Amino acid sequence: MTGSTEAPTSRRWLSLAGICTGAGIVWLAFADLGVAIPTIADEMDADMSALQWANNAFSLVTGALVIAAGRFGDIFGRRRMLLAGVVLFAAFSVVGALAPGIPALIAGRGLMGVGAALILPATLALIPPQFSGRAQLTAFGVWQAVAWGGQAVGPAIGGAVTDGLGWRWLFWLNIPLAAVAYLVVRGVTPESKDPGASRRIDWPGLVTIGLAVFALLYALTAGPSAGWGSPLVVGMLAGAVLLAGAWFLVESRTRDPLVDLRLFRLRPYDGALTANLTMNLAFAGLSYILVLWLQNVRGYDAVEAGMLMLPSTLGIFLLIPLGGRLNARVGARLPVVVGLVVMSAGLLALGAIATDSPLWQMGAALVVVGLGLGLLSTPISATAVGDVPPDLDGAAAGVFKMSSMVGGAVGVAVVSALGRGLSARDWHAAAAAQGLGETDIASVQAALVNSSSFQDAVASLPQSARQQVTDAVVEAFTTGVGGAMVAVGVLSLVVTVVVLLVWPRPRARRPAAP
Repeated sequence: MTGSTEAPTSRRWLSLAGICTGAGIVWLAFADLGVAIPTIADEMDADMSALQWANNAFSLVTGALVIAAGRFGDIFGRRRMLLAGVVLFAAFSVVGALAPGIPALIAGRGLMGVGAALILPATLALIPPQFSGRAQLTAFGVWQAVAWGGQAVGPAIGGAVTDGLGWRWLFWLNIPLAAVAYLVVRGVTPESKDPGASRRIDWPGLVTIGLAVFALLYALTAGPSAGWGSPLVVGMLAGAVLLAGAWFLVESRTRDPLVDLRLFRLRPYDGALTANLTMNLAFAGLSYILVLWLQNVRGYDAVEAGMLMLPSTLGIFLLIPLGGRLNARVGARLPVVVGLVVMSAGLLALGAIATDSPLWQMGAALVVVGLGLGLLSTPISATAVGDVPPDLDGAAAGVFKMSSMVGGAVGVAVVSALGRGLSARDWHAAAAAQGLGETDIASVQAALVNSSSFQDAVASLPQSARQQVTDAVVEAFTTGVGGAMVAVGVLSLVVTVVVLLVWPRPRARRPAAP
């Protein structure tokens, strides 16, 4: 089946369950390993920074390959790509589970990213051929709920599994879930592809965009630890820009491009892509820095900090259905714009955070952020995948998911840099006033972005200055976190204006089919 013929009702919802199971194991894997890193470091007697690359290799490879994977779905079949991705994901999970050391663990996680890249765009692109009208919006809403839920509960599940069964079970558990997804999709999901697509592979386009995204994600990942002025980071950023330019030239000249550039002439698609990039930037950034704040300032462990972030998921789940209903009635533009404004309000409320703020204050602000995310999640998916020409479904989904990963990486880099930059002057002055040398000051500075070493760094300070410097660091870090949240909130409001200008008003539309 290559067109948009809908499957029988019972089969298409069962198909959606299989599709979302495939997507869910990917989003869970994005979020579940981070809390296990200290345990793995102790067991393998490994350096924490090396283990961070085991965590990051997954997103680096996924982000680099996801556009190509979307195009392969257009050519060879989206169902086929999903099934292949699920098999690869499960097989390479075994590599991670059996890893005897850090190199094998990094390799396993990176290779899992190959499977994830095949899975994500295919799961989105398989929805429009099976669903239309309100049912399609509901299906996209379910997909988004699974994606947000996987990311939100990933740290808590990762902590529980690590403490109970051991960290290797984070990999073993992927196998039965992948088996369920494979059997259901193979049994009930119809094939979908672009029957007119050329089988010629745009290898220059594939290589240039893959390397451009990889270089950008690598630089954003390495920047906080290596320093933004380091030759490697600067070189990677410059390389990303040059490779992106080369990719654009290749795509504009080739007969069968990896991504048809007419996709970017669809103004609603551009608006949805911009909103998606921004919401992922905001959520990834606030999640990263608030978890650090909860650990460094409030003294919670990683699992508890992850659980305290769950109010945002409550907000998302509450308004995902409303976003779909508004999309059906008035189009996607209004709920996306309102969602961005609501998300911005939550971010600005987080800017009022203080060292002694009650947890309900942070929780309430996170609910507001989640309400905004829930409102816009379904409309942007429906626009970016469901409202493009059928022959562009796979490529549109690939670019869309690439924007999610780039947005998340940029969010972590930008928000953490803002937090440190805004707090550095205050605590640096307090530390210098206590007569500490540059070595001790640098130790505390490094601890601000590595919660596992924060207490050790403070303990290494002279006893006479320890409490004063600790208090200064805590106050300054809290100020920096609040300032970063305000900055991202203002950025989100600016993006809202951009989306209003880019995204045209919808024409009068008939009610969507049931």
